[in-house]
Order: sequence, then C-alpha cells, then structure tokens
Amino acid sequence: MTDPFVTVPNATAVPEKSSSLRILVVDDDRTLREGCVSVLQMDGHIVTATGRGDEAIDLVQRRRFDVVLVDLYMTPVSGLEVLKAAVSAHHDALVVVMTGNPSVASSIEALRAGAWDYLPKPFSASHLQVLIGRAAHTAANASTTSLAKESKPSVVTPNGAGESLALLGISPSFTKAVELAQKVAATDASVMISGESGTGKEMIAQFIHQHSRRTARKLVPLNCAALPDNLLESEMFGYRKGAFTGADRDKAGLLEVANGSTLFLDELTEMTMPLQAKLLRVLQDGVVRRLGSETHDAIVDVRFISATNRDPQEAVQQGVLREDLFYRLRVVPIKLPPLRKRLEDIPLLADFFLKRSWSRHRTSGAPPALTADTIAFLQGRPWRGNVRELQNVIEHVAVIAEAGRPIEPADIPVYDEAPAVHASTGLPAAIMNEAFHTAKEQLITHFELEYLSRLTTRAGGNMSKAARLAGIDRTTLYRLMEKHGVRRDVLSGAAE
Repeated sequence: MTDPFVTVPNATAVPEKSSSLRILVVDDDRTLREGCVSVLQMDGHIVTATGRGDEAIDLVQRRRFDVVLVDLYMTPVSGLEVLKAAVSAHHDALVVVMTGNPSVASSIEALRAGAWDYLPKPFSASHLQVLIGRAAHTAANASTTSLAKESKPSVVTPNGAGESLALLGISPSFTKAVELAQKVAATDASVMISGESGTGKEMIAQFIHQHSRRTARKLVPLNCAALPDNLLESEMFGYRKGAFTGADRDKAGLLEVANGSTLFLDELTEMTMPLQAKLLRVLQDGVVRRLGSETHDAIVDVRFISATNRDPQEAVQQGVLREDLFYRLRVVPIKLPPLRKRLEDIPLLADFFLKRSWSRHRTSGAPPALTADTIAFLQGRPWRGNVRELQNVIEHVAVIAEAGRPIEPADIPVYDEAPAVHASTGLPAAIMNEAFHTAKEQLITHFELEYLSRLTTRAGGNMSKAARLAGIDRTTLYRLMEKHGVRRDVLSGAAE
C-alpha cells in the first residue's frame, strides 16, 4: 500500500498542537500504522499501536483511551468489533474508523454503532492532525456542550410537540429518517439529505445540529442555488483586500464562520465543478484559502450537512456532482419522503400548523377544528410543494377562518388545477364516485392522456421513437392521439 502521508508544503497549514490525548492506533498495515504513530507523537500525544483486532479489544477493556483510530477492514477480528468494544467499555471514547471505501454500507454501520467520525484512505498528515485537533476540542468541551444542550428549547419530534422544529409524523418512512438523524447527530459524520422541495431538508439539518456536540454555536446555512458562481465562491471562502473590484477589506467566508459549528450546503448539485473541487480540498485537509490569498488562511473544524432535491447518484452519473465529493459528503444518507407518501401524517401536521398560525395571526379564541371531510380532502391533494405547501395553505385558512365555525373542505384554497386523488388508491377522487362502467371509461381516458403526455415528452416529440418506447406501431399511436384530440403539429420537435 502507498504511504498515505504527504509532505505539508506550507507551515501555516499545520494546526497548532492540541492538548495531549491518549490515542490507540489499530491497523494491520504496518506502514500506515507507524506513520500515524510518528505524526501523533510529534504533536505530543501518548500513542499506543497494534496491528491486531483482538489485542485492541483487550487494550480498550483494560485501559482508557481518548481516541481510538481503527481500520474498518481487518481479519480475523474486524475494526467494527473493536469499535463496539471501545464504545461499550468507555461510552465517551471518540472512535475514528479508517476505510479505503467510504461508500459501502459498513461505513454507515460503523457510525450507527457509535463511531465519532471516519477517515478515508489515503489521507495526509495534515488531515490526520486536523481531525485529532477536533477530537481534542470535543473532549475538552464535552461538559460545556452538555450544559448548553440542557438549556435548549424543546424540539418537535414524532413523539412530542414544541415550537422549535416541526418534525411531526408517524409514517414509517418519516420516522425512519428521523431515527437515523438522531443516531448520526451525536457524531461528526457528514450527512447528505435528499428529497423533493418542501419536504423539510433544512428542518432535518437543524435537528441534527441541535442534537450534536456543536449545538452551542449556530448552524450556518448556504443556498448554493441562490448566488452566482463568483459570489458563491467568495461567500464560502472569503477574500483578501484587492482580490477583485470592490474587495476593499478582508472578509472571512462562511467556512471560517462555521468553524466549530455546522455548515449546511443546500442545493449542493447547483455548485459548479471547479468550486466542488475546491470544497473537496477543505474536506480533506480542513484548510481554507481565501480568494486573492497566496497562503493558507485558516484551519477549520466544520461539520458538513448537504441537501439536494435531485437524486444525488443520478447527479454523479450526469456529471453535475463529483463522485469523490459525493462519497465524502454522503457518509450517512437520509432520504425524506414526499408528503403524498405520508398521508397518515397530514392530520398531525395540519393541526400543528393551524394552532401555530392561529396564535400568530389571531388575538383571541381557540382555533376552529378541521372536520373529518376536510382531513380526507387534504389527504387527497397532490401536494406538489409537500409540507411547505401544506403549511402555507393552513396559514391561509387560519387568517380567514371564522372563530368557532369548523373548517370545511370548501375553506381550503386550491392553487392548482390537478384533480385530487383518492387517499388509498391514488386514482382521481371524482372517478371513484361514478358508476362502474362510467368510472372505467374515465379511468382509461385519464390513463391514456397521461401516458401520451409522458411518452411524447420522453421521445422529445419524435413519433417513431415514441412508438418504439411504447411497444406499439405508429398507426396505433396516431389513432390514440386522434381519439384524444392530440395534434402532432403542437408537439415540440415532432419528427419522423
């Protein structure tokens, strides 16, 4: 194996020596093990090393270590077994797993088992030093953080209610996402949250931060889609005076502002590839270089949470997200379900939003109740804007509702012309109220129109390609189009 350590070219990139820690290094690769020991001892730490998992388990059971640095893949005793033994013996021990393949499920399993962080191979000496410096900071401030957590306001979880965060739900898909967020919060692992717009990705990021060791400092959000490329770079990395026209002073970027806290990168896939490469370097070495600077300006200790409304793996395949950055940021992936797949959560959310909006906009009285028909109506809506759309709709209701009069379906504003769907079947609700043969004809018509629309879109308006995709001949396709009054000349790019 190639020596993972490289020479640090600039002395300013080496972090200051942290307080002495008792560190155990466990790796069956002798070169890597001895390299770690050398770097850590030079920084004044008390280091013990072994190449065998069984010896490591014996050591953690007999002695107390502040940090355990362990390779995930060893035989016959794996790094995961060492991790579990270390956490079991001393629950506050900081265990860092080293792995050459951070994308596999076992890396996530290690974090769930109590790993504090992970270190992808190969890594540099400066990267190791930054990580151990973070560990020293965490150990030194553990009691302070604990007191800060006790003073935090209550958080809305699937089992409670409060005003801090609206993480309400009983649906299996949502509770699974929240449980995973709770497990990863106590670690410093990078989290990638995916889901449609309005599903609550920033809420989950806030939840993770509030339950982390970094809760004493505010989460720092950055919307990657909200700024042009040049402004996004200067906002993230900061700049030196004179770096560009208008740079009349030095300014720290959000990476420096988030030092010791969490940086939330919303809409990550909107970041350009060159900027992704620059961010990757910070993730690897913890070193920030401002625009216009000729030296490294700061060593930062930042926890990264990213979010995207796209499928991140598809974004990698399409070349809009770097694969190495994807694996670095997606140590633990959390996928949030759309509201249409959380129908049992709608009554809880609607009631919560109604009470909160009522207290905000009305001066007296209790909020009116949502009738059973209204709940059924809400559950039949498509909710393309997800929880955010539901919140806005209920706020509208709270503003115009009459005190003491129940809220009926007619009181709910409808902002789109899409037909409501039946809560259990997913079919247009109106069809289910018709006679059997009428409903059948309407359903077939609904299907054929929807299918034709999607088919021609997929084929880019090319009728020959559309027929091939559908597995039918062009005559049949033309007949269906004629039946429903779909004209070929209005299809974009219609070609033979």
